Amino acid sequence: MTNASASIESTFIAEKSYRRRSVANAVALAFSGIATALGLFFLAWILWTTITRGLGAIDLDLFTKMTPPPGEAGGLLNAIVGTVLLSVMGIAIAAPIGVAAGTWLAEFARHQRLGEVIRFMNDILLSAPSIVLGMFVYTLVVLPTGHYSALAGGIALALIALPVIVRTSDEMLGLVPGSMREAALSLGIPQWKVTVQVLHRAAMPGIVTGVLLALARIAGETAPLLFTAFGNQYWSLRPTQPIASLPVVIYQYAQAPDEGWNTLAWAGALLISLFVLLVSLIARGILLRNKATHE
Repeated sequence: MTNASASIESTFIAEKSYRRRSVANAVALAFSGIATALGLFFLAWILWTTITRGLGAIDLDLFTKMTPPPGEAGGLLNAIVGTVLLSVMGIAIAAPIGVAAGTWLAEFARHQRLGEVIRFMNDILLSAPSIVLGMFVYTLVVLPTGHYSALAGGIALALIALPVIVRTSDEMLGLVPGSMREAALSLGIPQWKVTVQVLHRAAMPGIVTGVLLALARIAGETAPLLFTAFGNQYWSLRPTQPIASLPVVIYQYAQAPDEGWNTLAWAGALLISLFVLLVSLIARGILLRNKATHE
């Protein structure tokens, strides 16, 4: 009787624990579903508003005319070109440094305390507010030179893209099987050549994806450009002079009382959204293609 009672009690406790876990699981799934639905709803709302308000302003003038003064018609040609130049400049600065830093962390500081410290600092920089980085570059570059410039804007965007590329490069190289390293080193190949010709090739799709994600991240940044590139109503390609950019134009035109400027702001927002979507899809496609190749 004692054994039977203990068995019944154990079964009762197990069933009670199972019911409790089932209820907790159902509640968690319900809240997760609600959170997902809310996120998708607001995302669809934002995209729909941007498309409906910005699509009407998409015409030839938008890509062939400069930003206009109040009350006149115009386009966003100088802002579009400025955004492309600033983004390319930021990636050109951040990508080599980020890939080199990620390679060092993955291959030469994997189990070192210094490597862990640098990873921790990189994570802090990854979550640092962009306006703080803009103020830093303003103090470091703009104040000593005495004027805003496209170069300062590119440096600010590079600081935003850098931790993304470092993290991605570190993780992608860490996923390369150790047997590849051992096989290459056993043939007497120098460490640097193994890293460049074997490991980088194996991790290249992931590294390129990280660079594209960093590009999508910096394409819509406004706050750091207000302190660095500032803006320019006219055509300018000189890196030592202020330059126009879509995020700054959107910021300025969206709060202006001029209806034409408001329309251009929505058009600029649509262009940036489409660009970020396109870059994200390309990055996703590279990841899926790489995954399918390995499978």
